[in-house]
Amino acid sequence: MAEEKKKGLALHWQILIGIGLGIVAGIVLCKITPYENWYKYIKWAGDIFLRGLRMIVIPLVFTSIALGVAGMGNSAALGRIAGKTILYYIATTAVAATIGLTLVNIVKPGVGASLNLAEEVASVSSGEVSFIDQIVSIVPSNIFESMAKGDLLPVIFFAVIFGFFMNRVDTKHTITLSGLFTAVYEVIMKITLFIIRLAPFGVFAIVTNVVGKQADDPQALLSMAGSLGIFVLVVWGGLLIQGGVVLPLIVRFIGKQNPWRHISKMSTALLTAFSTCSSGAALPINIRDSQEKCGVSNKIASFVLPLGSTINMNGTALYECVTAIFIAQAYGIDLSLAQQIMIVFTALLAAIGAAGIPMAGMVMLAIVLSAVGLPLEGIGLVLAVEQLCDMPRTCINVYGDSCGAVIIAHSEGEQLTI
Repeated sequence: MAEEKKKGLALHWQILIGIGLGIVAGIVLCKITPYENWYKYIKWAGDIFLRGLRMIVIPLVFTSIALGVAGMGNSAALGRIAGKTILYYIATTAVAATIGLTLVNIVKPGVGASLNLAEEVASVSSGEVSFIDQIVSIVPSNIFESMAKGDLLPVIFFAVIFGFFMNRVDTKHTITLSGLFTAVYEVIMKITLFIIRLAPFGVFAIVTNVVGKQADDPQALLSMAGSLGIFVLVVWGGLLIQGGVVLPLIVRFIGKQNPWRHISKMSTALLTAFSTCSSGAALPINIRDSQEKCGVSNKIASFVLPLGSTINMNGTALYECVTAIFIAQAYGIDLSLAQQIMIVFTALLAAIGAAGIPMAGMVMLAIVLSAVGLPLEGIGLVLAVEQLCDMPRTCINVYGDSCGAVIIAHSEGEQLTI
């Protein structure tokens, strides 16, 4: 904190300024010259920032989880913390999905929506993704291949197993492994701090590129004014209720902490998630701030947060439910209460099953639509506003993870600094 004060503006304010300048730059540049003429001169800075964050995710997740599990000491502690974590994630995701379902049924943004707004959808076949296969794939056949691909669930599974058995070898080996992993973890956190300093520049480039794409396509902007605009408002409204009411109340009454102070301390991670649309990119910052600013122990933060970044999808589940009903309304399909409950249930399962696959959001939506017999081409209705919905839902996903870390830490008797 002293270092930030000495340098002047706090990092989260720098990121906010980067977002604001990026919006202005994207609009101005498109007024001067077409998007295709300038994006490559700016986009590279955002790509380097994101690649830097993703570069450290796998080693950070593996070392932090292995150390965290080893630090729990026994299987009873691990089972207790894992049980609380999964229960929290399932409960909050179910609440988020229900909020989305309720709002979209009240507002009905898809009624009267023009199907001519639909964009062409690349082939997305939910039949290619089996939920059972995804569960089986959590156990890696080749851990190095999983690391190379960036598949977090297999890496988390292997790290948990590795950390568990670190305490079940000779004491000298346990000490050696613990010292080695601690050293690697500390180095990775130093690299993280360095990359975070580049966040304002990376975020500026990312936002400029995103705004430039939209500003260079007036037709896409006009299509957002009608039913799509209402659809976006419903998604944002649901996310605001989840992130501004439900999760803060949980932090206040179950975690016994000040939710607004918690949000303030996690602002850098939340802004990173919002601007990059990547839970993985925000994960290193989330772990650092949860420990350093909120007082969550390493063993809790290193287990709860990486697991949450892959299976805790508060914002995404809400978005999937709203989108499925919106598509049904646009096609004039009436869904029964049982079908709508199936949408909520499928969204919960899809959040876990599709966690480590490419185009996860698109595939999750395809799974949800197929579960109740809705046309997959309906995905094209919402492609124009996908980015607008992706930013806040990723932010809520990350916020839900950080709330989970606080609640689990409190339940384990830890003294937090919120």
